[in-house]
Amino acid sequence: MKTVSVHTVTYNSSEHIDDCLEAVIRQSHPIERIVVIDNASKDNTLEKLEKWSEKCSIIQNSINNGFAGGHNQAIRMTDTDYCLILNPDVVLDPDYILNTVKTLINHSQAGSMTGKLLFKADPSHIDSTGLVINKARRAFDRGAHQTGDQFNHAEEIFGVSGAAAMYSREMINDISLNGEFFDEDFFAYKEDVDVAWRAQLLGWKAYYEPTAIAYHERGWKEGGRSSKPLFVRRLSYINRYKMMVKNDRISMILKHIIPLLVYECLSFAYALLREPKLLGAWSSFFHTYKDLRQKRGMIRSKQKVEATEINRWFGK
Repeated sequence: MKTVSVHTVTYNSSEHIDDCLEAVIRQSHPIERIVVIDNASKDNTLEKLEKWSEKCSIIQNSINNGFAGGHNQAIRMTDTDYCLILNPDVVLDPDYILNTVKTLINHSQAGSMTGKLLFKADPSHIDSTGLVINKARRAFDRGAHQTGDQFNHAEEIFGVSGAAAMYSREMINDISLNGEFFDEDFFAYKEDVDVAWRAQLLGWKAYYEPTAIAYHERGWKEGGRSSKPLFVRRLSYINRYKMMVKNDRISMILKHIIPLLVYECLSFAYALLREPKLLGAWSSFFHTYKDLRQKRGMIRSKQKVEATEINRWFGK
């Protein structure tokens, strides 16, 4: 039987962590290890985690290492065949792990897997069935806000959302750069898209399995841009460019130059007129640019699939 570990990174997650871990404990597939990395929560998350100390490995960070750093920390603590990257505001159906692992085993080139994520507050509608990316390099949750009676067929997809992502250890080891699976220059946001794009270039495939069901709270993410802290908006804005430097190719940019230019003009105008503080994120970009270029070179040296073959995933 393939071994599975579950990794959760908490930050002020006291409202959701009990429901999340209770659902993990109820999984029909055996779990070898549950790792919880707390990123210096300021609420009572650590108090909530105390009762889980016998069933989980709990690490208390003194600083917030972000989604990427926290999950890399957990990945290094385990050696299981598969790792489930799980948000603390997600509740799994009992067979989520079983059904995702079955699908991964049945596809030799599969490196990642996701199920049907529904909104916890409104299970009749979809939160995510994977990731899609368009010609402007904007990524979205596939099927978001559509009714839950859709997307009923297992299929290959571009990538998986980091909210409830099952990754194979073999792929993790193969596509990690400088010992990092998730790029810690991203801190948080779009690191799952970056992984999906990199995995595609290195010959790995992602799949969706509709019989694996989970429920995602989402929280303030659904409250519109104004509800998001500036720090978060800056990360979401600039990480798109970081991922393009690492994974994109000039030939592909030229192929999609019109939608890219249209979006860039609109995006810059919006930032300049409506959210000028967003532009401060460019300091992070230039600070990490040398490292991003180095990682780009590493990806190209291992690349197994031509960029043109991945063109099929870039939608309208």
